[in-house]
Amino acid sequence: MNIFNLFRKILSFFNLEAELEQTDSVYEEIKKGIVFKGTNLWILFFAIIVASVGLNMNSTAVIIGAMLISPLMGPINGMGYSIATYDFELFRKSLKNFSFAILTSLIASTTYFVLSPLSTASSELLARTSPTIYDVLIALFGGLAGIIAISSKQKGNVIPGVAIATALMPPLCTAGYGLATLQFHFFFGAFYLFTINTIFIAIASVWVSQLLKFPNRSIIDEGKKKKINRIISLIIAVVLLPSIFFGYKMVKQEEFLRKANQYVSDVSLFEGNYLLKHDIDVKSNKIILVYGGTELTKNQKQTIIKKSQNFNINNATILIEQGLNLSSLDDKNIELYQLKGEIINLNFSLNKKNFEIDSMINRQKFGETLLKEIITIFPQIEGCLFTESLFFYDNVKTPNRTPVVILSFRSNIRDADKRKINNWFRQRLKSENLKIYYEKSAVQKVRTH
Repeated sequence: MNIFNLFRKILSFFNLEAELEQTDSVYEEIKKGIVFKGTNLWILFFAIIVASVGLNMNSTAVIIGAMLISPLMGPINGMGYSIATYDFELFRKSLKNFSFAILTSLIASTTYFVLSPLSTASSELLARTSPTIYDVLIALFGGLAGIIAISSKQKGNVIPGVAIATALMPPLCTAGYGLATLQFHFFFGAFYLFTINTIFIAIASVWVSQLLKFPNRSIIDEGKKKKINRIISLIIAVVLLPSIFFGYKMVKQEEFLRKANQYVSDVSLFEGNYLLKHDIDVKSNKIILVYGGTELTKNQKQTIIKKSQNFNINNATILIEQGLNLSSLDDKNIELYQLKGEIINLNFSLNKKNFEIDSMINRQKFGETLLKEIITIFPQIEGCLFTESLFFYDNVKTPNRTPVVILSFRSNIRDADKRKINNWFRQRLKSENLKIYYEKSAVQKVRTH
């Protein structure tokens, strides 16, 4: 099989034609999904309330449940499909119904948050106010999966999964929260996220519909096609560019937080002063350090600030505050805090010693690992002892750290096999200085090689 045939066979696995629905069936399914009256309208209303309660109570499970029952994907796919097939009547209906769904959702969520006694912004709410380029990718690939599933005979459970991944419902509810609490930065951030999801799910529908060559529903000249494509490109650019900026900003904030935490850990103990608490503000690149101990001088504070250069956070604003000043306390309180400091140092030393003891125990147990490896090659070996010790020489000041291995065997081992075993251990332990001893289990006689 040549490379061309192999490549063609691989491509056949990605072929969608054999599983495609009839184009009329796809059209009817999309057309049915854009309607918002009766059942779909009530489901939308209930989904909005459920999502609002989930956001209000900070419950991820409830929010996922609301996304599962949400019917918002229908008109978005309708808009994408109608653009790809130049069905302007379907596009008008999709846009009209989608606008009605957005208005209904905002009214329902705003009303809920006005009436709710809980008004604190939870982490689930805050997560929907800062969209980035990653949200674009989620919406795009989620939309691709959704429209392919609609076009296929084997729909499976893709549509509910797409509804969860693209998360259309929570941003609308968060926008309602912003309106209800008059926090318009919440509204604009959440509505921008909702716009990103909507646009790129629709764009995914356009691309797949064109790729699958769904038939045009109206006659259109090339000039109008080019105009439509220019409008789509402009919309993509307008929506995409801010998300790239926010994504870059998020990456820089994560990088600053990582470096700031390393810096804080490095200056947690400074010339008898203990870091009582700290605060890292990634949005303004500010670090606040609160120390307890003797009063820090201006030079000491400058030294602490200068240490930030070691972690490449020169642009950070570092504020140092004195939380507990021992110099202002009486002698009895000074002794108390000095005693606490000694206890902290003792605990640190104890933990260090425990770590060293654990390391020694684990090193001693390394013989078990070696035994399991060597008996697969030489099953006549039944025991292995491993240790490391310092080998002292009479005329050398610095001793050598030497690994020592004692092997116990149940039957005689030939000299040729011993040479192989010796070479294996030298390779395994990466040491030419190791000492290997053999003993026979029954006789307990030790020989050196």
